[in-house]
Amino acid sequence: MTPVPQPDEHGYPYTTEWYDSLKASLGEAGCRQLGFYPIPEGFLLSVVIPIFNESKTVENLIDQVRAVPIRKELVLVDDGSTDGTREILKRLEEQSQSQEDSQNQIRVIFHEVNQGKGAAVRTGFLEAQGDVMIIQDADLEYDPSEYPRLLQPIIEGKADVVYGSRFLGDQPHRVLYYWHFLGNKFLTTLSNCFTNLNLTDMETCYKLFKKEVIKEIAPGLCQNRFGIEPEITAKVARRQCRIFEMSISYDGRTYDQGKKIGWRDGVKALWCIVRYGLKD
Repeated sequence: MTPVPQPDEHGYPYTTEWYDSLKASLGEAGCRQLGFYPIPEGFLLSVVIPIFNESKTVENLIDQVRAVPIRKELVLVDDGSTDGTREILKRLEEQSQSQEDSQNQIRVIFHEVNQGKGAAVRTGFLEAQGDVMIIQDADLEYDPSEYPRLLQPIIEGKADVVYGSRFLGDQPHRVLYYWHFLGNKFLTTLSNCFTNLNLTDMETCYKLFKKEVIKEIAPGLCQNRFGIEPEITAKVARRQCRIFEMSISYDGRTYDQGKKIGWRDGVKALWCIVRYGLKD
């Protein structure tokens, strides 16, 4: 496993002492421009990771999550993997229990049969206990090092929910499928019509929620596959949550590399947008 971050000359990242040290040299404006801010003592971030047949990437992804200098619990939900992923997760859980790591707790939950990403995310939300919860795919398309920047609007009391957008434009974005891009734009626009939001990326993986928001919503989530994206979006919109959107990088993978979403999921997303746009 990758060693967890260590304190530098300013202290442990995102503590009050670390922030005060940087503010003394950079000033408050400089810190804000660079995304430096203090995270309250005792804060816990839950990283909910739905996993299905990701033996090639899951260990690397978990190392990247652990390296983020924030106190976290990793809630790993294996959704009936058959490619050796389950054995990797069992080993990682055993290793974490034998190591002293105050910054990372690892919990593994197993679905005996494959149910879909939505089902795994729902299980993770119901089990997680953090102050803020984020969804993280296990395929390395999204970069965990961006957690601190995405968390800032919630930590500062401005937002209840934060979406990481692949389309706001100021972060690296791998060039891939045009029709996927067009389909995503269409689904996001249709979702906005029903929710009266102005999101640019409704289908993004990176969605962060304050604990009280997602704990209210999670027990009623119905969609077991990718339809959970428009379902969650409609439900947070209906509750008039304060939603922020921030740019993120995206290193998309091809179908040969294991991408799972297909055109049938797009059709189902259409149905979900209308269904949950009209009623919980």
